[in-house]
Amino acid sequence: MTRSDSGQDRPRKGFPEKRQAIMRASRKVFGRVGYQGASIDVIATEASVSTRTIYNHFENKEQLFATVLIESSEQVAAAHEAMIERHLDGTSSAADLEADLVGLAEDWVRPRPEFADHVAIVARINTEGEHFPAALHDAWQKAGPLRVQRALAARLARLAERGLLQVRDAELAAQHFVVLVTNTWGRGRGRAGFGALSDAETHEIAAAGVHAFLYGHLPRD
Repeated sequence: MTRSDSGQDRPRKGFPEKRQAIMRASRKVFGRVGYQGASIDVIATEASVSTRTIYNHFENKEQLFATVLIESSEQVAAAHEAMIERHLDGTSSAADLEADLVGLAEDWVRPRPEFADHVAIVARINTEGEHFPAALHDAWQKAGPLRVQRALAARLARLAERGLLQVRDAELAAQHFVVLVTNTWGRGRGRAGFGALSDAETHEIAAAGVHAFLYGHLPRD
């Protein structure tokens, strides 16, 4: 930090740009080799900065990883909240509810290149679970998955209030939706190999997950 004429601290020139470069590089490295395999030296090389620059921003690798994970999770959560708002905006009717949910499911499972590094980090977390601090795991869940679950649960609860769904526990129903959609997509990916699924395949998989969800949550006379 430098000081202005008034004596107040102000950011050094280039401070935000350096931090962004470090964050981008960290996401790539942590996603590629995991927390255990990453080092400040490797991240510095990836970011084209010195290790001293990294330590000017973060105390250690633990703090850097935590910051990367939480900020990235918040960005992904915000994207999912916008997605939920777009597809379940409160105008769904009984006639178009399934189509609205299928549209949401398609967007939910469609790969987003801008979040590829985050997805890789989460996969690494699942692999390195025993080495992952419980407090950071809880912070990550609150910043990302649980935040998204609450947003979806709120929309499903509103649909239930309008009589379009039968929902006793909105958060559990949100879990059902995510698990059914993502697990069905995972099986589809397994059949397709590592190549991208076509729009038709994505629609088929999303529709199958939504059909299973509605079987358990449509109102019954």
